[in-house]
Amino acid sequence: MNTTKEKLIKLLFAAAAFSSLALLAGIIIVLFREALPVFSFVSPLAFLGGESWYPTAEPPEFGVWPLIAASAWVTGIALVICVPLGVGSALYLHELAGPRQRAALKPVIEVLASIPSIIYGFFGMTVMAPFMQEAFGLPIGLCALTAGVILGVMATPTVASIAEDALGYVPRSFREASFALGANRWETLVKVIVPAAGSGISTAVILGMSRAIGETMTVLMVAGGAAVVPSSVFDPVRPMTAAIAAEMGEAAVGGEHYHALFAIALALFLVTFVFNIAAELISRRYRLKLGLAR
Repeated sequence: MNTTKEKLIKLLFAAAAFSSLALLAGIIIVLFREALPVFSFVSPLAFLGGESWYPTAEPPEFGVWPLIAASAWVTGIALVICVPLGVGSALYLHELAGPRQRAALKPVIEVLASIPSIIYGFFGMTVMAPFMQEAFGLPIGLCALTAGVILGVMATPTVASIAEDALGYVPRSFREASFALGANRWETLVKVIVPAAGSGISTAVILGMSRAIGETMTVLMVAGGAAVVPSSVFDPVRPMTAAIAAEMGEAAVGGEHYHALFAIALALFLVTFVFNIAAELISRRYRLKLGLAR
C-alpha cells in the first residue's frame, strides 16, 4: 500500500514538473508561429535595425531599433541603481548587521519585492516624474531616467535576496582561515567572501537585469512613450514591453502590426531566456566551485 502511494505521489510530482515544460514549449511555439510571418513583409535586418516604428502609417514602418535602444537605456540605468544597492544590502545584512538590524531590514526588502509594479508606476508618475522635471528643468519628467530609477528600485530586492543566499553558501571555514592568517573583517569580506560568492552575486545581477528588462506596467506609465532612438537619459522612450502593452489592443489579429508585436515579444523572450540560462550556468559553476552541486 505504501509503495503504491509513493508511486502515485512521485507520478503527481513528475506530472507537475513536466507540465511546466509543456507550458514553456507551448509559449515558444505560439511566439514563433505568430512572429515569423513578419519577415514576409520586412527583412530581419530592416526589422531589427530600422529606426522608424510607425506601424499604422501608410505604408507602415516596422523598425524596432528605437524600442531595443530604449530597453537597453532603461535597463542600464536600472542596473546602476540596483547592483550597488542590492549587493551592498546583501553584504550588510549577511556580514555586518546585528540580529535586530537584520530582523528589521530583511522584511522591508521583502516588502519591496511584493509591491505590485503598477504601484511603482503610480509613484513614478506622481512623485518621481515631477521631481525629475523640476530638478533638471525638463519639459516632461516621464523619461528614460525616471523609468530606470524606478526599475532599479524594483530590481533591488531580487538582487539583494539572491546575493545574500550566495553569501550564505560560502563555507564558514573560509572566514576562519582568513582570520587565522591575520586578516581583519574588512579584508576577509573583500578578498575572501565576495570572490568566493562572486558567481552567485553575478547570478543575482543577471536575474535583476531580467526583471528590469521584462517589466511592463512601470515603463508604460513613466518612460514617456516616444518610439524614437534616445540621445540622452532625459528623452522620453518606449521600451519593447511598453510597445507591446500599448499597441496589442489596437492591432488587428493576423495583420502586419499584430505579427510585428509578436516578433518584438519573441526577441524579448529570447533575451530574457538567454539571461536566465546564463544565470543558471553561473550559479551551477559557483556550486561546483564550493562543492555544493549534486
